[in-house]
Amino acid sequence: MQDLEGKVAVVTGAASGIGRAMAARFAQEGMKVVLSDIEETALQAAVQALKQQEHDVIGVVTDVARAESVEALAQQTLAAYGKVNLVCNNAGVFLPMKPMWESTLKDWNWIMGVNLWGVINGVRTFVPIMLEQDEPGHVVNTASQAGLVTANSIYSVTKHAVVAVSEGLSSQLRQQNADIGVSVLCPLFVDTKIMEAERNRPAELYNEGRPEGANPMQMREVTPPEEEAERVLQAVLNDTFYIFPFMQTVDDNVRYRFDNIINRHNFEPRPMR
Repeated sequence: MQDLEGKVAVVTGAASGIGRAMAARFAQEGMKVVLSDIEETALQAAVQALKQQEHDVIGVVTDVARAESVEALAQQTLAAYGKVNLVCNNAGVFLPMKPMWESTLKDWNWIMGVNLWGVINGVRTFVPIMLEQDEPGHVVNTASQAGLVTANSIYSVTKHAVVAVSEGLSSQLRQQNADIGVSVLCPLFVDTKIMEAERNRPAELYNEGRPEGANPMQMREVTPPEEEAERVLQAVLNDTFYIFPFMQTVDDNVRYRFDNIINRHNFEPRPMR
């Protein structure tokens, strides 16, 4: 996609963090933007802020873990703007890291529901619409650097799956000569509210007591979400698949995992640097 003026973007998890930054950046490019989030008050605030800047945006409360909610998002998008050209499956949640066997089924169901099924629901719902339109389009799925290195948490497992979904989707669309690009966003440490994700955890999936574990954002330098939004914009314009900061530490982390695979080595604990 090269000409974004007047095109329609849908961004999930758009009430804060990377999602809100992406929505704002796309709006600045003249796109009509549908902001989607499960947190209604924050979503309304984000939409109002963009409207005050005279951008053409709407907000739709959505639970991406539920297929019917994502389908309703698509219908409201089409009702408002008649089409969709760019879909960012960005909504995500996080739990402090702990041994997988100590994670409850509620933990697994919550994280898998949002991080993985949210992307699957977005792909299944929006890609057929985009194919039928026969216009240039693009899909951006938010994964993480945790999806490129050895998985050491439920969160990492979901992000590995998002990378795999994105790779497969890109391959299949190219095989059909579809004019729809795919990108997978793999940020490292970004200044977002994902560490407070449990504020939106459904009551039926909440454990008794707050889970304890390591917070990888502690004592880290974090990137402003606006930097990630700019990377995403450039990836859409240039049809770039992998989106992540070009840092030596990133290269080292990814290379360590694949060296182990190629050389058939056992994996040794090595936290992301």
